[in-house]
Parts: sequence; C-alpha cells; structure tokens
Amino acid sequence: MFKEFKEFAIKGNVLDLAVGVVIGGAFGKIVTSLVSDIIMPITGILTGGINFKDLKFVLRESKGTLTPITLNYGQFIQNIVDFLIIAFSIFLFIKGINKLKQEKETIEEIDNEIKLNHQEELLTEIRDLLKGLPSEK
Repeated sequence: MFKEFKEFAIKGNVLDLAVGVVIGGAFGKIVTSLVSDIIMPITGILTGGINFKDLKFVLRESKGTLTPITLNYGQFIQNIVDFLIIAFSIFLFIKGINKLKQEKETIEEIDNEIKLNHQEELLTEIRDLLKGLPSEK
C-alpha cells in the first residue's frame, strides 16, 4: 500500500496539482485584495458611499452580555465579486490554453496532410516508373 501511495504521490499530475493549489491560494489573496481595496471602494463611491462590508441585517440586538446576531449580506456580496473575478480569470486562462492547443493541433494536421500528399506523389511516381518497365515473362 505504501508503494502504491508513493507511486501516486510522485506522479507528475499530483505535483502539478500541488503547485496549482499553492499558486491558487496566492492568487486568491491577490483577488481578495483587488476586490476589497480597489473594486469595492469604487463601487461604494458609485453607490453613494456605501461600504459593502458593513451592510447587514440585525436579527437580534445586543442585550447585556449577549452579542448581536446579524446577517452580513455585505460581506456575502463582496465574496460573490471575489468569486466572479476568480472564475473570469480562470476562464480567460483556460481559453488561452485551449487556443494554443488548437493552433498546435491545426499545425500538426497540416504537417500530416503534407506528409500524406508527399507520400502519395512518391507512390504515384513509383507506380508510373514500374508501369514503364518491360514485363518479365
């Protein structure tokens, strides 16, 4: 079982996944900062100075030592914006990769067609040359 796990863990896909998770975590921090520090303040200005982080419904006011219970929908809106930016960034990244793959496949298809056409021409020439030889009887 340990041997199988070792083979699994050493495979390239697992290492690529680990690198992706680390980079994704760092990318998430960048996107969160972009949303919190740049997009939301601008949105707040456009909406009349509303700070989305502070938007909430108070379900129960604080009484004595009890803390208030709130629904923090402003933070939820900010998290939705985070998600949309991350999703759009990933979409653009995958779209770019797919375009590169498609271009590579197209080039390979053209190369294969050229090779096949060249082979057909050579075979046709060989056939024509063989037709010109006197037949042995």
